[in-house]
Amino acid sequence: MGDARLIYSFVARGTTVLAEHAIYAGNFSQIAVQCLLKLPAGTSKQTYVMDRHTFNFFVENGFTFLVVAEEALGRLIPFAFLERVKDDFKHHYQGGRADLAVSHSLDAEFGPKLKEHMDFCMENPEEIKKISRIKSQVAEVKGIMMENIDKVLDRSDKIDLLVDRTTHLQSSAAEYQRAGVRIRRRLWWQHFRLKLLVLLLIVVVAFIIYLSICRGFICHNPAVPGTPPAPGTPPGPL
Repeated sequence: MGDARLIYSFVARGTTVLAEHAIYAGNFSQIAVQCLLKLPAGTSKQTYVMDRHTFNFFVENGFTFLVVAEEALGRLIPFAFLERVKDDFKHHYQGGRADLAVSHSLDAEFGPKLKEHMDFCMENPEEIKKISRIKSQVAEVKGIMMENIDKVLDRSDKIDLLVDRTTHLQSSAAEYQRAGVRIRRRLWWQHFRLKLLVLLLIVVVAFIIYLSICRGFICHNPAVPGTPPAPGTPPGPL
């Protein structure tokens, strides 16, 4: 990395530069604005390389943070610088204070902050690398935790669905049991009525047979003395 440095930085809202700082004069601001106009829509981080310099952009909530660095510096320190600038800017201008600021109206107030962050990053590269590694590890752990939480929530949804299905099955089983009791009772009454009908039919048939044999309600037996003959029976010999 050697003596590679951060050279120029600005904060812009849309395409309006609100504050900037450069360690020496040059046409970095004009080139940076041209790159700003070419940023793809929806991008959050972007780097352009031009003439052994990197133009590093960080976009968030309509504000663009830029730093120009010598290419040998790499990308870790420039983007660590942009993270610090973004957090500081949000802290100073929370509540929409920068939403109506005009071009370069924040130079006097925030320009020195850009210089301060540049100096810190250039004087403490090892600390910046350590912080970046920690942030990377935190982001990785956060990603793993979010993935695990999603899995737990998905498992919880499946358990809830299983519980709902079990409850539904239990309710259905209870309903089937009640329906079975009602059906058994209905079948029992049907069988009872059928048996009663058969018994009644047997009684009627037996009664009809009795009437046909006895020719009336009083059955006469000629072999028994004193039994009057049935009507129409010829008298016996005297």
